[in-house]
Amino acid sequence: MTTPHNTVQNRSEIVFLIDAQDCNPNGNPLGENRPRIDPVTEQAAITDVRLKRYLRDQLIDDGHGVFVRKTEEGVSGSRAALALDVLGDITSEEELNDIDDISGAFLDKATDVRYFGATLSFNKDPENDLHKKIKDRFNSGNYTGPVQFSPARSLNAVQINEETNSLTSVISTKQDKDVGGFDLDDHRIKYGLFPFHGLVNENGATDTGLTQVDVERLDTLCWRSIKNQTISRSKVGQEPRLYLRVEYNQSGYHIGDLQNGFTLDREAAGKDDQPLDDDAIRNVTDVCLDVTSCVDRLTAAADRIEAVHTIGSEYLDISYDGDRVGTAADLSTLLEERSVSVHHIEVFDEFERTLPPASD
Repeated sequence: MTTPHNTVQNRSEIVFLIDAQDCNPNGNPLGENRPRIDPVTEQAAITDVRLKRYLRDQLIDDGHGVFVRKTEEGVSGSRAALALDVLGDITSEEELNDIDDISGAFLDKATDVRYFGATLSFNKDPENDLHKKIKDRFNSGNYTGPVQFSPARSLNAVQINEETNSLTSVISTKQDKDVGGFDLDDHRIKYGLFPFHGLVNENGATDTGLTQVDVERLDTLCWRSIKNQTISRSKVGQEPRLYLRVEYNQSGYHIGDLQNGFTLDREAAGKDDQPLDDDAIRNVTDVCLDVTSCVDRLTAAADRIEAVHTIGSEYLDISYDGDRVGTAADLSTLLEERSVSVHHIEVFDEFERTLPPASD
C-alpha cells in the first residue's frame, strides 16, 4: 500500500513540446469546436485538460486504474460507481468492510489520482446501498494532485487551413442509393509547435502517495500518449518533439518557467538570407528551435540538478547561440558537454517496467 514513506522526494520540472500539423489539437466546444487561437497574437493553445485526457487514456490502455474516465467508456458517471470500479471486484458491503484503509486502497489503484488529484465529494446520497457504503467510508473528499501542467501556447502564430475548413461528407444508405451531404466544419491549423510546462511537487506527493516509479512513468507516458492517443480524425497529425524532466536534488527548489527558454530561431530556419515568416510554416522541417536560454539556465543550476531526463525527435532542428547544433535528439549531448547530468530516455525500452503487475 502506498504510504508517505515511499512517496517521491525530489521536485521535478517538465517541458514537453509537441507539434500539430493539419489538425485541430484542442477545439473549443463553446466556439463551434474551432481551434483555440488568441485573436491578438494568433497563437494557438492546448489546455492542460486536453493533455491530461491523453495521459489518462494511455494509462487505461496500459492497464492502470483510472478514476476520471470518459462517459462513453461504459462506467456509470456517479463518483461512487467510479470509485468502486477503480477498487476492482467489490460486490458487497462485507467486502468493503474488509478493507481497513479505503483511501489507501483507492490511491494504490487510481493512478491518475496519484498524479492529478480528484474530487470525491458526493453531491447527493446514492440510491444503491453499496454506493452509499463507499461514500460513508471515504473520510476525505478531495485529493490535491502533485503533478500539474500549464496550458501550452504555440511558439508561432498559426494559420487556419482553409483547404479543409468546410469539407462535405457524402453518405448513401443500403436501402436506396440516394446520397446526402453535410458540412463537417473541419477547422484545422496548418502547423503549431507547443511547449507544455509541468511541475512535480514533492510536498504534495504525500496527499496522494505519488511514488518515484509514478514520476519515472511520466518520462515514457507523455511521449507514448501523443503517439498512441491522437488517432481520431481531427487529432491525427500531432507528434511529440522534445521532453525534458529536470529532477532537482535540493528540496523546495526549481528553476521555473523553463518553457519560456525555447523560441523559434527564425534566422536559422530562413531561406535566401530571409528570416522565416510564420505564414510560411507548414511542418516540423520548416522550423528551428532555439534552446540557448534553457541550456544556459540548466547549466547555471547544474549543482542543484540530480539529472535531466530527456528525449528528442530527430526531425526537429535546434540551435544554440545562433548556430544549428543538430536536432532535439542531440540536446542531451549539448547538456552533457556543459557538465549537466543527463539520462537519455529510451521510451520503448523503458516503459514496460512502469506497467502494472500482471494479474494472476
